[in-house]
Parts: sequence; structure tokens; C-alpha cells
Amino acid sequence: MDVMILAIVFIIYIFALVFVGYYAYRKTNSSEDFMIAGKDTHPFIMAMSYGATFISTAAIVGFGGVAGEYGMSVLWLAFLNIIVGVIIAFILLGKRTRRMGHALGSLTFPEFLGKRFDSKFIHYFSGLIIFCAMPLYAAVVLIGAARFLESSLLIDFSIALLILSIIITFYVLFGGIRGVMYTDALQGSIMVVAMIFLLVFIYWLLGGVSNANSALTNMVNLYPADAIATGGTGWTSFPTLGTPFWWSLVSSTLIGVGIGVLAQPSLIVRFMTVKSDKELNRSVLIGGIFIAIMPTTAYIAGSLSNVYFHQNFGKIAVDMVGGNIDKIIPTFITSALPEWFVYIFLLSLIAAAMSTISSQLHTQGTAFGVDIYGTMRNKAKQKLDQITISRIGILIAIILALIMAFSLPGSVVALGTSLFFEICAAAFLPVFLGALYWKGITRPGAIAGIVSGTFISLFWLIFVFAKTAKGLGICMALFGVETIIPAAPWPFIDVMLIAVPVSAIFTLVVSLLTKPPAQEVIDEAFKNIDNKGSEAQ
Repeated sequence: MDVMILAIVFIIYIFALVFVGYYAYRKTNSSEDFMIAGKDTHPFIMAMSYGATFISTAAIVGFGGVAGEYGMSVLWLAFLNIIVGVIIAFILLGKRTRRMGHALGSLTFPEFLGKRFDSKFIHYFSGLIIFCAMPLYAAVVLIGAARFLESSLLIDFSIALLILSIIITFYVLFGGIRGVMYTDALQGSIMVVAMIFLLVFIYWLLGGVSNANSALTNMVNLYPADAIATGGTGWTSFPTLGTPFWWSLVSSTLIGVGIGVLAQPSLIVRFMTVKSDKELNRSVLIGGIFIAIMPTTAYIAGSLSNVYFHQNFGKIAVDMVGGNIDKIIPTFITSALPEWFVYIFLLSLIAAAMSTISSQLHTQGTAFGVDIYGTMRNKAKQKLDQITISRIGILIAIILALIMAFSLPGSVVALGTSLFFEICAAAFLPVFLGALYWKGITRPGAIAGIVSGTFISLFWLIFVFAKTAKGLGICMALFGVETIIPAAPWPFIDVMLIAVPVSAIFTLVVSLLTKPPAQEVIDEAFKNIDNKGSEAQ
């Protein structure tokens, strides 16, 4: 009976996705429809799509697993998600991005930067960064969903990856960003309902908010020894200032993801899908509520899973899953919650994965079709090929993500997410902010900022940052050491704290030393920047 119920639920879910994808396909008649949904997206759909793209299985499974291993200090990330990822992003960046993007006629984020600085190199190079770096992020999101299928339904991990990839690719290929955003709205709604139930149930299961949190605090003697040795202080307290644990939490998790979200190409393009600031204003509340519910619940559930596992099995979460923290949330859900909810949560987790991966695939596909291939084609021919080439890019992107998903080690979901957010922040954040607010950035200044941020971030990841340098092994092969700067705190300082300031300095200094941008370029970019109405198309 349970298997039959599960089958019926999934058939209905898949049917709904196919229907929504087909509806989006019927409404996709031009490159503008495929890339930015015709600039007429409803604020609810825009907000839910933004939130569902932002909060994926990486947040639920990956960072929920981090919370399961180290406790509630990761909840500060949820706070940053709301303040930075929604309020600052929508109000301070989203409105100007929409107005400028519409004025420039941009269809993608790299095209936005390329037109803003009148540079084919920026257009091409930005697309190349996205297309090459994003498969890592897509892979870890796929892994998060597949791990839950593996834990809850005993489906082989490899088969789960293939099933998810086929379904997602279908509606992204044919519906473009309309298909992505419409299905995001459906999937985001499922995610909210499931996470609200999970939050209420876990506190009910553990005797209420006060009892559950107190029980976790009182388990301080079970806190992982390696965490204590590096500066951890307990499940419900912040690590000691300046210790390796503190640097890792603050620089990688809080700053890397919490601030890095501002430079995410798949999120930035959402701002260009609405026709006026009014839609963005309406989206802020919806997006804020969504973000408040989703990561907060995942991090609380991950932390409190230690209480449940210890009370019922005599183990803390990380020991319960054999050290692979990507399995903490799936194992907790499967063990602690009613079987019917396991199916609902499985659905919400698949929805989270699909919403994020579909956006990633669309972003990679358009980077390939518009930003890389398109800049190398004659403009007269480019429009004829844009959607077709973008679809080819989508197929290449999913293949790359699958290859990486099969190759990556365990406990990689949260780390992979952080790395992609930080590479994008290093490459794009200073230049993107400057593009919106400073008319004095020159083309050489923007190029210097993007290139320096990219290469400094790669250098730091390969040769200095311990987590990635050890895993990649390139530094050991070349120099015989795991990291070229072994003295603390350098191996624990994340790339974003180094590369973003370097990128900003290069952008500023080179812009001040080079010829000011052409006035017609500035006039075109800023012509609607103070126009708050819907006429800035």
C-alpha cells in the first residue's frame, strides 16, 4: 500500500511538472522568452523561483548536515540569507539591475556585463567562467537529492542521479526560463509546506522548543573532539574567535555563501524577468518568508538530530551516518518521522534539487549559446541559432554535472556550494556592484577586476585553502606540501576574503588610471536608472 501511495504521488508530481513545462513551452516563442521570460513574470512566480533556486538540496542536505555535525552556529547563515540574499539583493541591486538590463537589452548576466562595459571579452570570459564552474554546484545539488533517494527508498545512487537528470533536462530544454520559473513556483510551494511540518514535528517529538534546545546544549560532552580541538565550544554556541573553526565557519559558510549570493548569475537574471519595480517590491515579502522558513528549518533539524539519535540509538549524528554528513538529514527524516512524511519530504527534496539544477542548466546553456558561442558568431546569424545552441549547452552541462557527481567524494555538498558561490563573488561581485552604482568604471578596469578575481580565487583554492588544496592534491604534487602557507590562520581563510578585495582593488585602480568610458555607453546604461515605472523596458 505504501509503495502504491508513493507511486501515485510521484506520478501526479511528474505529470504536474510535464504539464507546467509544456505550458511554458507553448509560451516560449522568442529568445527573450527563452532567456528572461518575456520580462512579464508575476511577482509570486519570480519570488518563489528566486527562493527555490537559492535554497536547494545543498542547503537542506549539505548545510543541514554541517549543522548536524557542528551545531546551531550555522543558523547565522539563515539570517544572512534573509538580510543579504533577499532584502539587500532585491532592493539595492534588483531594481537597478532590472532597469539597466532592460535598457541594454540584455538576455543573460554575462551579456549584461558585456554591454554595460562595451566589451566582447567580458561577455565571453564571464560566460566561460559560469559554464566551467557551475557543473560543480549542479553536481553537489544532484548528489544531495540522490542521497535522500538512496537512504529513504533504497534506490541505487547512480540510478537516482540518472532519473533526476532526465526529468530536469526535459523541461529546461523545451520551456527555457519560463519552464524553470513556473516549475520553481510549484516546487517551492511543496518545499514550504514540507519544511513547516518538519519544524513543528521535530520540536513536538523532542518535547518542545525549550526542552529540545536544552537537551542539545547539555550534550556538550559529546561534541566532536576534532571540532573542540580547532575552536568549537558546543552545539548551541559560537566557536572561539580567531580559531581555525571560527575562520572556517565565518569565512567559508557565513561570508562565502551569505554574501556570495549577491553575485549568482542564475539569481541575478531573475531581476530582469519582471516588467517594473512594483513586481520586485511585491516579491520581497514572499521571498523573505520563503528564505526564513527553508534554511532555518534545515539547520535546526540537522542540529537537533543529535538529540534524537542519542536518545534512541546512543550515537551523535555524524557517528550515526558513518562520517558522511551528507546523509545526516536523509537518515534523520527516514528514522524519526512518519513514513508518509518521508514520501512528502522526499518530494520536497526532489523539488528543491530540480528547481536549483534547472536554473543552473538554463544559466549554463545560455552561457554556452549566447555568451560563448554567440560572441564568436556573426550577429546576423546569431539570433537564428541562439535557442538551439543554448539547448546543446544544456545537454553538455548536465553531462558534465553527472560526471562530477559520480566522481566527487562524500561530505562534499556544502563545500561544493560554498566554492561556487565564492568563485562567482570573486570574479563578479565588485564589478557588478560598480556597474550598477559607479559610472567611472572603465572597460580595462572591469576586465582587470574579473580576471584578477578569477585567477586569485583559483590560486587560493589550489595552493592555500586547506580543504580544497588537500583534496585536489595539485599543491602536494608540485611542491610536496599540502598547502604553501601552512601557518594558521591562512589555510583556513576562505577564498572570498582574499579574492574579492583583490578584484575590487584592481577594478578601482585600473579604472582610475585608464581613459574614462565613452559617454554614449554610460548614457545607454543609465538612461532608465531613475525611472521606477514599467516603461523601462
